[in-house]
Amino acid sequence: MLRSEENEKLTRVGPGTPGGNFMRRYWQPILLASELPEPDSAPVRVRLLGEDLIAYRDSEGMIGMVDAYCPHRRAPMFFGRNEECGLRCVYHGWKFDRNGDCVDMPSEPAGTPLQARVKIKAYPAIEKGGVIWTYMGPRETMPPAPDYEWMRAPASHRFVSKTFEHCNYLQALEGGLDTAHSSYAHNNDIKNRNMPRNRDKAPRLDVELTDYGYRYISQRRVEEDLNYVRIYQYIMPTQQMRGSIVKIEGGMADYPRFDGHIWTPIDDESCFVFNMMYSYDQNTPLPMDLVLGWEARAGRGPQHHVPGSFKLIANMSNDYFIDRDMQKNKTFTGIAGVNTQDYALQEGMGTISDRSLENLGSSDKAIAAMRRLMSRSIDAVANGESPPGVDPASHGHVRAHDNYLPNNKTWQDALASELVAKW
Repeated sequence: MLRSEENEKLTRVGPGTPGGNFMRRYWQPILLASELPEPDSAPVRVRLLGEDLIAYRDSEGMIGMVDAYCPHRRAPMFFGRNEECGLRCVYHGWKFDRNGDCVDMPSEPAGTPLQARVKIKAYPAIEKGGVIWTYMGPRETMPPAPDYEWMRAPASHRFVSKTFEHCNYLQALEGGLDTAHSSYAHNNDIKNRNMPRNRDKAPRLDVELTDYGYRYISQRRVEEDLNYVRIYQYIMPTQQMRGSIVKIEGGMADYPRFDGHIWTPIDDESCFVFNMMYSYDQNTPLPMDLVLGWEARAGRGPQHHVPGSFKLIANMSNDYFIDRDMQKNKTFTGIAGVNTQDYALQEGMGTISDRSLENLGSSDKAIAAMRRLMSRSIDAVANGESPPGVDPASHGHVRAHDNYLPNNKTWQDALASELVAKW
């Protein structure tokens, strides 16, 4: 269990909160690059860490991330004109560039000193890996730009999607770090004994702390002398990486690739989930027909979203289209799609789960370790220290992996070279 005050510390991310100050020390992904398709295209509303912002791509193709409201009379900048390297408020014509400077004030006398004094809140923003990132912390502590291995793979070898989740980021992140639940929530063929998750439903977990978070190892016995080993990476504050390298009989890992997620806190009660996959090596680009098939089977393909949004059609209001007959005869949950199964359970906890009522077990080692790391890191920032994992040099070289190993071999010796980035 977690004390209520500790739960508050970990889950609250708004301006001025300890958790919010911690989160603001990292670059946060917030948009797919495709949401701002071209210079001077339409601005996009953004809500991130409890702040309302507007993102736009200026005439030079650079990203602006500014306050959602004009500093003149607080008119909404969403309706602004994106023109000539700036966003112009349509109320009185005041125009601001991506640095927050007022570059035109046509409703005031020429040469007015007011123009030099007025600024709009602006945050640094960049585009990398098909994703738009922003940094909302102190400028003097801004780390280098993110540099994960999946970002270095060429566009032909990677894919990123995004979904909205109506719950606090922490319970969504915890779902990603929880490997044991795949034997249950994601058991989509309950009679198939060939699946490792069906043969051994109580994986043995180890957590090894690193300077960027930790790596954790799940081992399941599939034969008397053979284990299925999966090594995950947890990169602070909210990224998980896992391998889908070996083909699992009866499973979906039918192409050598890596998968992962980043959970971006929108506010205390919602988050975006960025879903990444990238190819194992340069000889195997990701075939888009397979990618779209994986996304569809996960329940987060384009057809699963409310048109014009990243919100899923299957949600709490329709019980995620649970099929009780399918639950009785085919799948453990009766809910179609791995992603949808996760959302049903995570959103079903309420927008902020009350962790003071929990009872953790041995299969929750990774979750408990993450909470301890997060709590210590929040305290470190409050004490003027730097949290772990802000420098991409600490984690840009790592990758995840999965494989079958005989009992007489240790994963540290057998898989060491596989845990080093190749891109």
